[in-house]
Amino acid sequence: MPSKSAGREVVDLTSLAQQRRDALPEPTTFNLFDVEFTLPPIKSLPFELQERVGDLDNTVEVLKDLLGRDKVQQMYAAGFTFGDLELIAQEWQRRSGVEPGESQASAAS
Repeated sequence: MPSKSAGREVVDLTSLAQQRRDALPEPTTFNLFDVEFTLPPIKSLPFELQERVGDLDNTVEVLKDLLGRDKVQQMYAAGFTFGDLELIAQEWQRRSGVEPGESQASAAS
């Protein structure tokens, strides 16, 4: 409900934000070359991390933050390639409800 603060309207978005959070899909568990890992919906990530998700140069660091260094080491040992990282990113976006090319940190997210 809008309220007045010093003569201007303030719109409280808390309940709408909570509704959107509640509607997010469940985390997705992936398996690639016998390495199993679970990623949360992209739109559930903290804003600071979302800013880095859209840049493939940051993919390994984002995976380390989300999965831990040990899991990323398993990915290295399994021989993951840059193409594999692209596939992970594409499937993660698709299963998170993010359209290809959509900025994960955009206001429309």
